[in-house]
Amino acid sequence: MNVLEAAAALRARRVSSVELTTAALSRIERHNADLRVFITVTADAALQQARQADADLATGKDRGPLHGLPVAVKDLFLTRGVLTTAGSKIYADFVPDHDAAVVERLKAAGAVMLGKLNMHELAYGITSANPHFGPVRNPWNVQHSPGGSSGGSGAAAAARMAFIAMGSDTGGSIRIPAAFCGVAGLKPTYGRVSRFGAFPLSWSLDHMGPLARTVRDTAIALNAIAGRDPRDPASARRPTIDFVPEPECSIRGVRIGFPEGFFFEAVDSEVKSAVRGALARAASLGADVRPVRLPDMDAINAVARVILLAEASAALTPHLARRDQFGPDVLALFDQGRLVPAVDYVNAQRLRRLQQREFDAVWSEVDCLITPTTPASAPRIGQTTVRLAGRDEDVRLAATRLLRGINLLGLPALSIPCGLTGSGLPVGLQIVGPAFDEALILKVGAALEDNGVGVPPCPIE
Repeated sequence: MNVLEAAAALRARRVSSVELTTAALSRIERHNADLRVFITVTADAALQQARQADADLATGKDRGPLHGLPVAVKDLFLTRGVLTTAGSKIYADFVPDHDAAVVERLKAAGAVMLGKLNMHELAYGITSANPHFGPVRNPWNVQHSPGGSSGGSGAAAAARMAFIAMGSDTGGSIRIPAAFCGVAGLKPTYGRVSRFGAFPLSWSLDHMGPLARTVRDTAIALNAIAGRDPRDPASARRPTIDFVPEPECSIRGVRIGFPEGFFFEAVDSEVKSAVRGALARAASLGADVRPVRLPDMDAINAVARVILLAEASAALTPHLARRDQFGPDVLALFDQGRLVPAVDYVNAQRLRRLQQREFDAVWSEVDCLITPTTPASAPRIGQTTVRLAGRDEDVRLAATRLLRGINLLGLPALSIPCGLTGSGLPVGLQIVGPAFDEALILKVGAALEDNGVGVPPCPIE
């Protein structure tokens, strides 16, 4: 069931929130030892919330489509009275006294909180091979990575452990797990969703967003979590709307750009073929699919990397004396960031503003872009390089190459599955739109999903 189907079943009394929650907890109990999706499961509290949700519905108190549905959040989000580790030894015993804004809003929407999801340590990586809580495994093939840093979120959605799984995205950390795990993942516009109560990695690149089995499920989650929050200095004052695409929505006349250069270079042939197939499907639905020339994406990526290195090291400076408590990959990145000169960081932020203005010109030619999400499907756990275009490329750099620049630009981006490789692993497609036009990219994603672009349910029992 998707969110709308489950919501309808709840209101028709065909199922209860307690039954949905019990089923989710059973799946967690059955698979978590192998997949390592959850760090903390709050089973008793979840069942108590489910009973209350059923009682509220019985008396006519309806908080909306998420009311009574089991959800989970990345262990980056503070949760009052519940262990919050950020996947790190540093916070191994940290129990917050308040909730993150995202958690507050999910609770206000009536969602049932199942617990906290495993992740790449401190959200600084793309594998979710956590050295402290164990590696998250991909439900499609447990020998393969689920991506990261929101690997637990992608795996939870794919394995049907939760209807919605919240993640964060600093350089691709929602969209990579979405692509590798065959689910939808939305990185909203910078400022659309409050970052309050989420451990920062890079305060000018961090975005919060949902992963779920369908595009409309992510849109329903966005309805719940979006909006102004004065506790987040970057929170936008833009009004929110109903982001959920209507049934059988049309994309006739939508100008969809495909940037043939950067985004289709050094890309696995199966990925390229699947994305081009989705573009052909969009054209068959009446979209105006056309090539488009973009600004220098290599330069945009380079600026994003300088900013991330510097800001991440600054955010963790209070803890860097505890070097023995960091995993080696994260520690190496923090050490690199401390070597970035202040002048390079300042100039990177200046270049960023120029690049954002330059990229804005693209939207006079097209309404959105479609690209591959990642240049290859999920690598094996422990794999460090991937062969693309006849050469070996670092897995981390390859996985973020098509995504990192979109964080720098602050634009909304949606990853949806668009097929399987010959080895049975999902392929992801990325839809990028103008700032604060999540409704458009969700409509395009939903139309493609409605018309056969996607993958079958993850085969895990």
